[in-house]
Amino acid sequence: MQFLSKRFDYLFRSTRGLTLVAIAAVSIVTGIWGTLSGPMVEWGVRDITVKMLGMDLIQAEREGRIIMLYHTIAMTIIAIEVYFMTEILPMKRHEQVMINGTITVGYLLAMIFGMGFAYFGHNFAFHGLFLVGQSLVFFSGILLVIALWPWKKEYLLPEDTPYARTKKGVDIERAAFFVMALATLISATWGAVAGSFWANGHETFLAEDLIRIPHKTALQKAIIGHLHIMLTLVAIGITLIVGKWMDFKGKLHQWAMPIMVIGTITITFGALSVVWMPWAHNTIYVGSVFVMFSALLYVIYSWDKLIKEGTADIEKPNFSQKMKALLDDPLKFGPGWQMVFMNFTVSGVGIFMAIKLTEIFRVWPHREERITLTGHWHILASLIATIILFYFMDLSGVKGKLRKWAGWIIIIGSNFAFGAATIFSMKRLFVSDIEQQPLVNSTMLFIEFGLGAVLVLLAVFMGWRLIDLFVKDGVWSNEFEAEKKSNAQADIEDQKRKLAELEATLKEVSK
Repeated sequence: MQFLSKRFDYLFRSTRGLTLVAIAAVSIVTGIWGTLSGPMVEWGVRDITVKMLGMDLIQAEREGRIIMLYHTIAMTIIAIEVYFMTEILPMKRHEQVMINGTITVGYLLAMIFGMGFAYFGHNFAFHGLFLVGQSLVFFSGILLVIALWPWKKEYLLPEDTPYARTKKGVDIERAAFFVMALATLISATWGAVAGSFWANGHETFLAEDLIRIPHKTALQKAIIGHLHIMLTLVAIGITLIVGKWMDFKGKLHQWAMPIMVIGTITITFGALSVVWMPWAHNTIYVGSVFVMFSALLYVIYSWDKLIKEGTADIEKPNFSQKMKALLDDPLKFGPGWQMVFMNFTVSGVGIFMAIKLTEIFRVWPHREERITLTGHWHILASLIATIILFYFMDLSGVKGKLRKWAGWIIIIGSNFAFGAATIFSMKRLFVSDIEQQPLVNSTMLFIEFGLGAVLVLLAVFMGWRLIDLFVKDGVWSNEFEAEKKSNAQADIEDQKRKLAELEATLKEVSK
């Protein structure tokens, strides 16, 4: 029993353990439900999965199932980012415990019962529990916003700090986290309000199916704005998290953080105002420029840091030595590279589509434009997932050759897959439908092999972490001991702070 209780404590009472459980949950759902679409249908794998698990798949309910799948995965990814934030950002111990505990129960309820309702018969008790899970995730967001309040005295920065601050000492990076979390709550409310009208003026749909409909209802526009901004905010969240990981500071940090705050507010307002503002997309473009420029400053800083650390023992490093230093640690090089690569497969494609929408894309068959849009946000979501994986592998202490192999497999595999997906989605620009088959076949192979390599690596990594749980002095044990020491120190600091406040109060009373 003690053997199991220690592992259970690690998995559900430590930040690293909670993160591991959430990544495992996403991996399982992605692995199983990934067999229900794409080439897996043609190869007969889908039929095997459906029969083995007893899934109830009615074609008329496809959109509803996909929406439920997206929501359960999204809430789990948000939970992972919340775990990262509660670990790296200063906050009171009881706040960390409350936030982590609430969001854990929430996303697990939403995932288990949401998928149960959508794919295994429509037991509406399951749907009710799914809604309870969503509500708990939302409530944990409220707790997070309260904990992140950047104007608390204990979180003010001194004047000589290398980090971005206001004249009064407010930590602007913490303010960026705060704004991102608050914007996420507002955006979630947008989707919830539209969802509350289901079957009462609002019907189930996929956003990509409405692109050729000239007149959309306010509820449809609300959902479209909701799904776009939520993915963007998740991307902003992981950008801020890896910035803390790389100790982003100095002049670039002092520029990047205010720009990120402005960009987050602007792009959120733009995405949600599509309901009533005809020029909302222009606001989105302005906000995107701010957010992307802030991310660019992070990339410049992180790559410069890797080069300087890798050439510290060389008096005048040449170009090849600098490049070797930059590429030496793919797990730390990877996040910045994926952000740069994102411009070619996501941002650049999106801007080009916006500029040439009526001239080119609306001339294409609906299916081609739909493929481009669907690929657009799937690639962005997957790139975010790779950055999360880089960060968690580093936290897990992956070192040596395994670290290099893991990092480069993720980078090369995902880049081949997403590059091929971009070419596939834009293929009508340079090949006709009659002559497209060789290109389609080639890009499909690149996509499957690239993603397959990343998924196999993920399976190996998660398998190692599972085996490690059965080792007495494994990685899990070291992580758990380190976190317990950190928590004990945080408790001591809390007690000291309370005693100081009590002494100050007593002095005031005695006067």
